[in-house]
Amino acid sequence: MERVFKPKLFSVIGKDYFKTQFTKDLFSGIIVGIVALPLAIAFAVASGVSPDKGLVTAVVAGFIISFLGGSRVQIGGPTGAFIVIVYGIIEQYGVDGLIIATVLAGLILIGFGLLRLGTLLKFIPYPLVVGFTSGIALVIFSTQIKDALGLNIDKVPSAFIAKWSVYFSSLDTINPAAVIITLATILISVYFKRITTKIPGSFVAIILVTVVVAVLKIPVTTIESFFGEIPSNFSVSVPHIDQIGFYIAPALTIALLGGIESLLSAVVADGMIGGNHRSNTELIAQGIANVVTPFFGGIPATGAIARTATNVKNGGRTPVAGMIHALTLLLIMLFFGKWAKLIPMSCLAGILIVVSYNMSEWRNFVSILKAPFFDRAILLTTFLLTVLVDLTVAIEVGVVMASFLFMKRMSDAAQKVEFEVDSDLVEQYPDIPKEISIYEISGPFFFASAKEYSAVIKQLGLRSKVMIIRMRHVPFIDSTGLNNLKDTIKTLQNFNVKVVLSGVRKEVYADLERCGVDKLIGKENILPSFDLALDRAKGLIG
Repeated sequence: MERVFKPKLFSVIGKDYFKTQFTKDLFSGIIVGIVALPLAIAFAVASGVSPDKGLVTAVVAGFIISFLGGSRVQIGGPTGAFIVIVYGIIEQYGVDGLIIATVLAGLILIGFGLLRLGTLLKFIPYPLVVGFTSGIALVIFSTQIKDALGLNIDKVPSAFIAKWSVYFSSLDTINPAAVIITLATILISVYFKRITTKIPGSFVAIILVTVVVAVLKIPVTTIESFFGEIPSNFSVSVPHIDQIGFYIAPALTIALLGGIESLLSAVVADGMIGGNHRSNTELIAQGIANVVTPFFGGIPATGAIARTATNVKNGGRTPVAGMIHALTLLLIMLFFGKWAKLIPMSCLAGILIVVSYNMSEWRNFVSILKAPFFDRAILLTTFLLTVLVDLTVAIEVGVVMASFLFMKRMSDAAQKVEFEVDSDLVEQYPDIPKEISIYEISGPFFFASAKEYSAVIKQLGLRSKVMIIRMRHVPFIDSTGLNNLKDTIKTLQNFNVKVVLSGVRKEVYADLERCGVDKLIGKENILPSFDLALDRAKGLIG
């Protein structure tokens, strides 16, 4: 069995690396570091923490994720998806609560990786992912209206409807200068790529707008007037731990969202480079990053799709590019961080409005609205809960709904194949005695389908003297299925109906043995093929 933790860095660096690839990784890492600068600051500010915490996250977590991760090109750091979660945790539990929840989330992610659950996280239903991603995008957009319009509001409510109610009641305090800065930032961020794609528009916008505001002394709120000085050094902080159980729910939300986003990003990157990431290694690396980073003042981190794509497009092909991206940000923070305090809040709002639009996936949202009813229900429920209630609740309810949807579809599939086998058997075995009933179970015999299967077996079996149950297409049977099968067999036996099983797979037979079904019907009545089972059934009717 392949090792569960095997970082890509140590697999892709060969003896010719510095001759063939290092220069490309160096260039790409510097570019991605520049791209990440405004995003790291903006995500931190929108999350309710100081800008330096976003930079610390991008440096520490970004380096660890690349150094230990399971993807060749994944870039880690703070992302827009975490804004809503971080803001809510700080509001409810404070900064210490955020540190504890993030560390716990890291430990959960490490556990996911060690248990080899990386593959399972890829099976989160697409409508659920689009639902909470679109919901997060709308929430991020709504949090930026105050700074985008320069509204004079002391405290913005956290609830979505209450927030917009306050915005509308404060429209008379709009600052025209802030509105112009926001629009200029959006236009530069979106259209600068027509000039060149080598330098990100958001970086150009933040430099130009900050210089103009500082030189002309335009009266708008800046990072300095809102947060004060930006530290250019690292400090270690240890939280006061009390009632750790309070933080399990937010920690699980951080872990699930971080794991899903990270693996989605890695899958997208694989498609761009023709690679194959190691999902469990990636989860463990993400976990380690989230355990370590909070002690340096950082916030939750995960794989960032936009920065990963930028890395690929600029020639990055090994984890070295991601490590250089982190070192680039470190140098910027140490030597140029003092200038970041001059950035206008409305400029960051413009950048985040562009980010929220790119996150919204509105085209995919509209396409899913044309999908089957249950997909639409999952999409809209997750979306509305994310916006109106809480992302934690949205993910929990969405996963439960998706599970019920899966069970219903499996149950429907089981009912559709109830009587399909009979006509084929009549042609293939025209001499089957009328005293023998035959039923084939198609698919897993588990809690979602056990009741339907058992009801049909009982219905058919009571008409005959011998009941043959074909199980060649049963990949597994759970405890509910075993219990229902035993009860059904006992009911048939009470009416003197013999039961014969055919085509039982090895792993299913082991479960039947463990549950005592083999003793209940007799091992001689469990046959490997239908022909042998039919001969046995004929013998049982004399």
